[in-house]
Amino acid sequence: MRGPKLNEGATTIGERHGTKATAKYVRSSAYKARVVLDLIRGLDVQRADEVLQFTDRSIARDVRKVLASAVANATDADSGAYIADADELFVLACFADEGPTLRRFRPRARGRATRIRKRTCHITIVLARMSEDRIEVMQARAEGAGASAAASRRARVERSRKRAEQAKADVDAVDADEAIEDAEDAAAAVDEATEVQGVADVTDEGEPDEGSASDESDGASGQSEAEASGDDQNVEFAPAEWAGSVQPDADGNGPESHPIKGNAESMLYHTPDSRYYKVTKAEVWFDTADNAEAAGFSKPGTTKDED
Repeated sequence: MRGPKLNEGATTIGERHGTKATAKYVRSSAYKARVVLDLIRGLDVQRADEVLQFTDRSIARDVRKVLASAVANATDADSGAYIADADELFVLACFADEGPTLRRFRPRARGRATRIRKRTCHITIVLARMSEDRIEVMQARAEGAGASAAASRRARVERSRKRAEQAKADVDAVDADEAIEDAEDAAAAVDEATEVQGVADVTDEGEPDEGSASDESDGASGQSEAEASGDDQNVEFAPAEWAGSVQPDADGNGPESHPIKGNAESMLYHTPDSRYYKVTKAEVWFDTADNAEAAGFSKPGTTKDED
């Protein structure tokens, strides 16, 4: 690119339009660098840095380094174009010039060789201070963005508060419904218990008391036993052939005065404390064990004898 750049011919001698930074002999073609430089031309430095940070091209890293160098030059107090606030800078101009091309050769088939061109470029970025009108517009935009962010935050907080209040109201409503259901269940349980108690009372009135019935049956049985014992006392038992012995009645029972059972077949007698007393059918009743032994009966001595 020949000729003056940035209207250099129309400037006054000694006047500087901006602060620049240049990176020479960058190992990339000027065509590839210009594609990235077109993205940041005319942007403020903060926006340009963000664009370069997220540009998916390898040359963007070199361009970003040149931009940072230009910002450092502009904010350097020793430089002639000192600018205190870097946020007031913007990309006035950016371009890429062709650099020397390195020629290499690659061997190919049949003894041939092809040329390899390793191109370089020189990247230049010029920064300048924005006009007062543009600075005011940017400040107003930033304030508006801050106000809108604050308003958005207040709206989010208000929505969150409303959602929390609604959730609390729903929980209270659910608790109230559960309390009503519990009260209804308790009332139903009380009614059911009352009905059951009423049925029980009616049943008690209509049917005789089990305790009184059992008492009456016990009294009747006791009276029957007393009558039976009275009958037994009135029954006369025939004397047996041995002294102190009587014969059993028709039911096999004996008098209370003769408690010892005798078995004429085994010639054994059993006292009331014998283990076989209840299962032994008495053929003769003795009043004492001495009379039973005198009659020839013997008491079971061992389990073998008892078997």
